[in-house]
Amino acid sequence: MLMQELPYDAARPGARRARELLALALLMASRALGLLAERVAMRHHDAAAKEPVIEFHADAGAPEGALYVDGKLVGHVLGVNRL
Repeated sequence: MLMQELPYDAARPGARRARELLALALLMASRALGLLAERVAMRHHDAAAKEPVIEFHADAGAPEGALYVDGKLVGHVLGVNRL
């Protein structure tokens, strides 16, 4: 593809107006796509949001008083054998 500079000041009045309209159209399309992307991202995030699964283990062989959230160890509750 041939690349050449198109100086803004050297453009004819009709071509200058066409460039301004094209720039405005691209700017508006960019803003609209940005808003659409935010909406899609929010919906995806809201759908993934759910109640955390909390587990407490005080069984033999398990770490005493282990507290898990969504399957990940978050800490130990010392001195507690059951909740």
